[in-house]
Amino acid sequence: MTSEQRSFLESCRKRYLDDLVNDILPFWLEHGLDTVNGGVYTCLDRDGSRMDSTKSVWFQGRFGYVCAAAYRAVKPDPAWLAASKSCIDFLERHCFDSDGHMFFTVTAEGAPVQKRRYVFSECFAIMAMAEYARAAAEPAYAEKALELFRRTLHMLATPGFLPPKTATPALGHSITMMLINVALTVRRVIQAPELDRQIDESVRLLREKFMHPEFESLLETVGPDGEFIDTCAGRTINPGHCMETGWFLLEAARSRNNDPELVRTGVQIIDWAWKWGWDEPYGGIINFRDCRNFPPQDYSQDMKFWWPQCETILAGLYAFRATGEERFLEMHRQAHEYAYRFFPDPEFGEWYGYLHRDGSVAQPAKGNIFKGPFHIPRMMILAAGLCSEILHS
Repeated sequence: MTSEQRSFLESCRKRYLDDLVNDILPFWLEHGLDTVNGGVYTCLDRDGSRMDSTKSVWFQGRFGYVCAAAYRAVKPDPAWLAASKSCIDFLERHCFDSDGHMFFTVTAEGAPVQKRRYVFSECFAIMAMAEYARAAAEPAYAEKALELFRRTLHMLATPGFLPPKTATPALGHSITMMLINVALTVRRVIQAPELDRQIDESVRLLREKFMHPEFESLLETVGPDGEFIDTCAGRTINPGHCMETGWFLLEAARSRNNDPELVRTGVQIIDWAWKWGWDEPYGGIINFRDCRNFPPQDYSQDMKFWWPQCETILAGLYAFRATGEERFLEMHRQAHEYAYRFFPDPEFGEWYGYLHRDGSVAQPAKGNIFKGPFHIPRMMILAAGLCSEILHS
């Protein structure tokens, strides 16, 4: 690396850590943490004012994970570990239905509001328990994480337990890639054969069914055998998800002695995601594309959301670490500079979540059921570590 590249990475490392410690986590600990009922609120306006006391079950797990990861990887702040435990306790007390399937939203006190067909609430609860076990050195939470992982796989494998998304059989990319990250997180604190089996199965599905070289893309929805579905939904490319999948695979490759085939797969997906996702006229990663270049159906198709930018910042660093190819460091630089130009709120802190294509703010709230303290702080924790590792390699 040149001295200029090293200086850039050092400035990024410092920025990520400073913002995590002095901006992002303080914002959510002050405005979001529920000191009465436990857990975290995420429906916050620009200045942190609470707009809705409904709690996202996803974010109880997500914030539980983030706070434990920050405690372990950045500094052992007792308030962070206590916040993680508060979210996990709230999950265990209130967020499981009688059939073992978790809710999607609950009230401030924990009464059920909505339940959906997905198992992402379970996935984030697993990650929180596993990371808390690692941070707090409490192996009982590793056992809880593994048991919930097994139950989640059972739900997915039991016909009829989770209602199908559509009447026509199809496979979804989201859960396929998510289970790689969940299994890796659990495997860091406890060993079990089903963790590696799931990673292998998800990798197989990605390669054999979701990756479509004829479009140079990974598709969000395919037929049961990977068939291309020539509909608006079947043609959808989600570049942010693809970036995330790419770095999940590179993390899996690293855990397997830098498995070269996994590296090739991860890098290929990241390359395709950049080709489809980077918005040349305005910068940033765009929300959705159609693999046949028809107009995407989703109303937010040309917006810039917070989380794809975070995933691209990470994907560039992971790919550069894995390959040493400078084009990935340049990918990271472009994503980093775009994100920091448009998303941070200099007046009230944290990041905006939703921008128009040109970078103007679409709405200024800092959180809702889907946006909260996860993608941004996770990116900062992991990216700071990646920068340090690259600089010292």
